[in-house]
Amino acid sequence: MLKNRLHTPIFITGIERSGSTMVAKILGMCGTFVGPCSNMMENLEMKQTVTEYYHQIHADPRGQYPLPNTEELLIPSDWKDRIEGDLKDGDWAEDQIWSFKSATIAQTWPVWNYAFPNAKWIIVRRATRDILSSCLKTGFMDAYEDKGIQKAIGVEDEKAGWSWWVKQQEKLFVQMIEAGVNCKQIWPERMIDGDYRQMYETLQWVGLPWNNQIVGFLDSKLSKDKKGGSILWQ
Repeated sequence: MLKNRLHTPIFITGIERSGSTMVAKILGMCGTFVGPCSNMMENLEMKQTVTEYYHQIHADPRGQYPLPNTEELLIPSDWKDRIEGDLKDGDWAEDQIWSFKSATIAQTWPVWNYAFPNAKWIIVRRATRDILSSCLKTGFMDAYEDKGIQKAIGVEDEKAGWSWWVKQQEKLFVQMIEAGVNCKQIWPERMIDGDYRQMYETLQWVGLPWNNQIVGFLDSKLSKDKKGGSILWQ
């Protein structure tokens, strides 16, 4: 029988291109169970469940456009059972804290909060200008190239479209905080200058030990980022 940790996960979310993948990898290094996952650190079974739900509510599974309307969300009563079923498909040990990383779960936060009211949420943040720059350079971030979408949201170009998209999601973070969701915000860019305090405090908050290999891991990612890579900000 699964222990209570199954019902108190860590959810890692944030606007796409903010560094949530890096944060998820750090938590994995410190002991969270992720399960079979993509190189973006998303549990593959849970991602498929989320994708099916997005299709059901007629939203973009990529989280680009159209976005879910949190005030009109269909909240499945069996969501916890679905997610726990996905978790059991992996080699999960009962004494492990489990985590799920996805930018889209902030867009549907009432669903997750209903199913897992005791979860701890890590909201990964990044300066808007840097998110916009990354979106414009990333191939799969393409929704706001569409002139029809630009017209629908009242903007004149792709950059303005991504700016609108960022603002919609920042509103969701405010909703979560005002609703009393147990969340903590973290800005990974501070670690570029060697400031690991937020990361250390976040690990303490979720009940995980600091792993001394984190600094070396970050140095390797930062080196690739400085050479033009994008691993850090996935």
